Amino acid sequence: MSDMASFRAAVTAWAAGGPGDPARELALSVPVRAVVLLEGPSDVAAVDALAASRGRDLAAEGVCVLPMGGAMSVGRFAHILGPTGLGLRLTGLCDEAERGYYTRGLERAGVAEQTFFVCAADLEDELIRALGVARVEELVGVEGDLRALRTFLNQPAQRGRTTQQQLRRFFGTKKGRKIHYGRVLVEALDPARVPAPLDGLLAGL
Repeated sequence: MSDMASFRAAVTAWAAGGPGDPARELALSVPVRAVVLLEGPSDVAAVDALAASRGRDLAAEGVCVLPMGGAMSVGRFAHILGPTGLGLRLTGLCDEAERGYYTRGLERAGVAEQTFFVCAADLEDELIRALGVARVEELVGVEGDLRALRTFLNQPAQRGRTTQQQLRRFFGTKKGRKIHYGRVLVEALDPARVPAPLDGLLAGL
């Protein structure tokens, strides 16, 4: 396990109620200068893929990209990592629907909300709009999931939804699929069409 992975694991354990000393010690020895708080591993896959496409190694730069396991955890992580905890710079992405959790959690931890970037619906929605539905469907075919997509689209629950909404839901129907396409969609982006929240996040690091 790399030093940054060890720090990420120590912080996650701390947020779950474990001791904070391992994370404190690792924060000094790694060292860590900033933490990117993300809701889940699919967001991590997208951020890591964009960083790699720009020739950046965030861990080597002292940036920890950390999945929190859901938006409602932001307050706990901000408390132990921000001004009231390790004093690290915090940034990240959130969905528009989860903005309230972030506003309240960050305010309690003394973190400025403007350090976070908001996706209109979620990051998958941003990526689908940036690529276009036709290109995303082409990528699904390239990845060998076209038959699974067609089966999914034939389900009664999908009738009446836009193709964009259907694709977003499809990515979450199988374990690991959302993470996989977080990377695939970012790698397929035209550099000039990176969604603004994702582009702003990377540019600010």
